Amino acid sequence: MNALNIWQEIQSEAKIEAANEPLLSSFLETTILNHTSFEQAISFHLANKLQSTNLNPSTLIELYMEAFNNDPSIIDSVIADILAIRERDPACKNYSTPLLYFKGFQALTSHRIAHWFWNNERQYVALFLQSRVSEVFTVDMHPAAKIGKGILIDHAHGIVVGETAVIEDNVSILHDVTLGGTGKEAGDRHPKIGKGVLIGVGAKLLGNITVGEGSKIGAGSVVLNDIPPHSTAVGIPAKVVGTPQSDQPALNMNHNIDLGAGI
Repeated sequence: MNALNIWQEIQSEAKIEAANEPLLSSFLETTILNHTSFEQAISFHLANKLQSTNLNPSTLIELYMEAFNNDPSIIDSVIADILAIRERDPACKNYSTPLLYFKGFQALTSHRIAHWFWNNERQYVALFLQSRVSEVFTVDMHPAAKIGKGILIDHAHGIVVGETAVIEDNVSILHDVTLGGTGKEAGDRHPKIGKGVLIGVGAKLLGNITVGEGSKIGAGSVVLNDIPPHSTAVGIPAKVVGTPQSDQPALNMNHNIDLGAGI
């Protein structure tokens, strides 16, 4: 599905819900139905959530739209994120739900905007957005962190992603996860997460380590060393205990621990 298809689905859902729930009709009108594009609706909704005494919603909308207009790949990633949430999260019944209510999606979309400003030599704008996202959504992603598309950040409370972290496509991350450093080291110092990785609740991944493609990190694990591709790792410190049943555990969201190869 492209941006137009997603936008049409979201508008259709909003019209139905506005008719079914009059108490929310004004909210749905101002957030979705009054806008002519997906980008405008996202910018409006997030600007109103992240506004402060220093930057009003109108200014924030201009910032969001500046990034969207200059880099169409941002909206492609946002669409992939919505599709990922709709496919992987059983609590998500509609395409409009992440946009309206899921702070993981909202925080990640805001990060994508902040990342664009960071890469365009406007670091203070990027850091301001990061700060507001951290305060409002309790998700702290450094704007320099590189994050692929098709990302699910489920529940999202207490997420930390460091400056030199890299998250490749189609990764699923549960709440209270840290991709952090190990101390005061400088330079490249944060984890690199391969495609299709599933990271369980409360996992801490620390240092310039690599989690290989298609791996699974168990809930509450502390990962301090590289994890080979297509491995299941658990414990403190985390150790490889088996092989996931799927090539991309992030897609099926199966958090059971796979003991032994292929079991």
